[in-house]
Amino acid sequence: MQSHTDRKTHGNAKRSSVITRSALLSATGAALVLCALPAQADEETATREVLSPIEVWGDRNANDPGSYAALDASEIAATAADHPAEILNQLPGVNVQMNSGQEHLIAIRSPVLTGGAGQGSFLILENGVPTRSPAFGNVNSLIEPHHEIADAIEVVRGPGSAKYGSNAVHGLINVILPEPGEGSEFRASYGTLGRWRTDMKLDEGQHWLFNLSLQKDTGWRDNTDVSQQKLSVVGKFNPGLWDATVWLSGQNLEQESGGYIVGADAYKDEDIAKTNPNPDAYRNAWSARVGARLERPLFDGTLILMPYAHSQAMIFSQHFLPNGGVEKNGHTGGGVMVRYEQPLSEQLTWRVGTDLDAASGYLREIQPDPFGFFPGDSRFPQGVHYDYDVDTTVAALWTELEWTVSEDFRILAGLRGESHDYDYSTKVPAGINGRFNVPADRSDSYEFVTPKLGAVWSVSDTFDLYANYARGARAPQVSDLYRLQSLQVVGQIDTETLDSVEIGARGAALDGRLVFDVAAYWMDKENFFFRDSDGLNVPDGSTEHKGVEGSAAYDITDTLSLSGNVSWSDQTYTFDRIVASASSSILDGNEIDTAPEWLANARLDWQATDRLALSLNVEHVGEYFTDPGNQNTYPGHTLLGARAAWAWTDTHTVWINIRNLTDERYADRADVSFGNPRYFPGEPVNATVGISRTF
Repeated sequence: MQSHTDRKTHGNAKRSSVITRSALLSATGAALVLCALPAQADEETATREVLSPIEVWGDRNANDPGSYAALDASEIAATAADHPAEILNQLPGVNVQMNSGQEHLIAIRSPVLTGGAGQGSFLILENGVPTRSPAFGNVNSLIEPHHEIADAIEVVRGPGSAKYGSNAVHGLINVILPEPGEGSEFRASYGTLGRWRTDMKLDEGQHWLFNLSLQKDTGWRDNTDVSQQKLSVVGKFNPGLWDATVWLSGQNLEQESGGYIVGADAYKDEDIAKTNPNPDAYRNAWSARVGARLERPLFDGTLILMPYAHSQAMIFSQHFLPNGGVEKNGHTGGGVMVRYEQPLSEQLTWRVGTDLDAASGYLREIQPDPFGFFPGDSRFPQGVHYDYDVDTTVAALWTELEWTVSEDFRILAGLRGESHDYDYSTKVPAGINGRFNVPADRSDSYEFVTPKLGAVWSVSDTFDLYANYARGARAPQVSDLYRLQSLQVVGQIDTETLDSVEIGARGAALDGRLVFDVAAYWMDKENFFFRDSDGLNVPDGSTEHKGVEGSAAYDITDTLSLSGNVSWSDQTYTFDRIVASASSSILDGNEIDTAPEWLANARLDWQATDRLALSLNVEHVGEYFTDPGNQNTYPGHTLLGARAAWAWTDTHTVWINIRNLTDERYADRADVSFGNPRYFPGEPVNATVGISRTF
């Protein structure tokens, strides 16, 4: 396990000791290091040793106003996540639902979102660069970054700062790749459910690092094989005055997908849970990205250039829709992000930047077989539903001003403006085709401005109060605009906005042995575009989100550490929409479906000996409604897990992770579709045994 003093620093930002404490606190597990500080250490020494700074290539420094969380390399390696949900759900306010194989849906201070809302409400970054162009999101976007070998993962909850715009509405996730010079490593593991994985880091030592991850999963449900490969290459150079980091990353996924099991509480039946009602379902996807970070001093400040390019394609069966169908989509894009920072005085720091992105994409949907709920039902015609191409261009300009009003009080203000242009053309005739509405060739444009304002008051050397206002906005996804339904009007979709107000406290106590972060937020969303439980698009919804999140980590003794987080939220619809189905009707004040009121995660770590580390963890997902009409609920679940690692030499470690220790019958996802309860069942008790070697 890596100690706090070993932790890598990304960047050279200045920060107070209390802020670095809160950075690691928010990481939840980052303060769980098994080799705790001696109890006799005074507070100043504890500050220096326990909490070294983390600075990642992303949205927010740890001492900025607003919520921030980070996981370091030691936590990522210890979790050995076979699915991104296993690592990210350790953070407060995060609820990633595992579906089949590597499929998933994301929630960050939000309900679990699907469709265009799920694609466009969360910004996914790799080394601070978006993995996709803004209009071409993917609800399964976490399959793409190389999280398995990451050096750090940061999560910003709530709208992003001025540095990032469209898609950073409910939050962002930034995966930081390791850099050359950290050493080589080999890890291999096998699980009792038939899943094996190999991760390799081959470090040249100075300029190049090669990373490879291979996973093969036979699937614990029928016909659910998964095969995934990820590769990343990182280079680091110093040409002239520049500090240059370049990277290439890519992934390939081939899986047989398991469909929903249907029926009230079907997930509780072990035999039903193992079945796959859609044995022919599949998802194949590949992606590739190249990027660079070029940094140099300029005048009295620092200039950063981040050029990038990416390409992806996917084909999958729509097993989650009753009429079936096959979708093929893809896009290729690229651009450049420019940032400049300069101190104007001892009290003022000015930042300015611009982002440019251009992309070209396509989508084709075909229904190969006839389908109808009743004889003569013509709403789901056999054949091609959509076949279109879209070109997009995005231009953004942003600025931030940081004002140190006094030694104890800072203000951060920002403003961002964006312009999005779409050029769409269809290859199938425009018009109504059953339930599907194909727009004629057209162009669309969206412009918006998002302000940000925050403040931090350092009450003492170990305690901060902060407040933050931010507006998040997202231009429509391509699928929002041009994959319409018969009841929609072309051109009626507007920019989705979310206003967020947040207050919080963070700090350290007990000679640095306890770190904590508590935040309360209120958010109002307008022009919410989503798909209801009857499969119908709703273009003009509105919602309210409020909650409290708390996390803490405590070194009980030199060898025993306890940490955890708890999140409470109240997420409601704030508009009326009455339809024939009671479960699909929405009333102002209804709870949003798939938005648990409570989320919690806790872990107890014990460094039993110099060589043996043990851990016990618990994860809780509270009860939630599974339909917008609040007619059906999922009761939630609580899962236990355990880990053990034995370093039998200085370079060799063997470990075991046990998931769902009590063999709980639960659902990773529960919802209602066309009046029918359906579930993705959770995995039964299973163990993964692995070995790692560093060199």
